[in-house]
Amino acid sequence: MTGPAPTAAAAPAAARLPRLVLASASPRRRDLLAQVGIQPDSITATHIDETPLPRELPRACAIRLARAKVESASASPEELVLAADTVVAAGRRILGKAGDADEAAGFLRLLSGRRHRVITAIALRRPDRIVERAVETAVRFKRLSEPEIEAYLASGEWRGKAGAYAIQGRAAAFIPWIGGSYSNVVGLPLAETVALLTGAGYPALAAA
Repeated sequence: MTGPAPTAAAAPAAARLPRLVLASASPRRRDLLAQVGIQPDSITATHIDETPLPRELPRACAIRLARAKVESASASPEELVLAADTVVAAGRRILGKAGDADEAAGFLRLLSGRRHRVITAIALRRPDRIVERAVETAVRFKRLSEPEIEAYLASGEWRGKAGAYAIQGRAAAFIPWIGGSYSNVVGLPLAETVALLTGAGYPALAAA
């Protein structure tokens, strides 16, 4: 009399996927990640001093701040932590977030009729190390009239934006040309971000 048929070996447990923490309160960065199908497991705001150091160059400033955001985020060592920082650079001068309308007007007058750079640094904390990448896009503004500047200030769109403008909003009318990544100017270079996440074992492309 034969015994019961052998049961199939249990399938191996699925590999545990890393959890992703977005260390940013920026709705723009959340929207950009969602655009390529990435939904962070959790979002945490960071509070760091974003003042540039004396004589600090724009690229170095962006990298330092992105790394500081990752390091200050509350997350377990096994989780991936993603942070970014965007700076607008007119030559060696860093244009951060304008404190008031007068400072925003000064930024817009400085950018008027000239080319500038937008640099976003990405930092990703992996369990073994922090990896960083900085992406640069050239942006050219048309020459702005005073009525155009005043109307843009009245819109309030400049608030909380590096360089006092948002390319994805009304300021698109000021920008006839960019050289490089558009999403980088919005606040997160998507191709480079996905590459960093994929390299860390996060299934970014599969999620997209």
